[in-house]
Amino acid sequence: MKRPKDPNLLGRSVVEDLIGERMDGSPLPPERQKNPAAVALSMLGASKGGHARAASLSPRKRSLIAKRAAAARWKDSR
Repeated sequence: MKRPKDPNLLGRSVVEDLIGERMDGSPLPPERQKNPAAVALSMLGASKGGHARAASLSPRKRSLIAKRAAAARWKDSR
């Protein structure tokens, strides 16, 4: 949820989050829940994606990718 810019409203929002209800006593709306099946499937792919890609690349190709990434990191962005 986006926070308000007004300091007074921001303070109220923080207090409401801490106590778990609005100032008028009504409960806060529930946060959006993720689909557990989708989360599990994502973890399966994420755990082996980088390793599988690194294994399929030749050492020369990996070196070229790393050099390009280092050049992009160290490039002066000003």
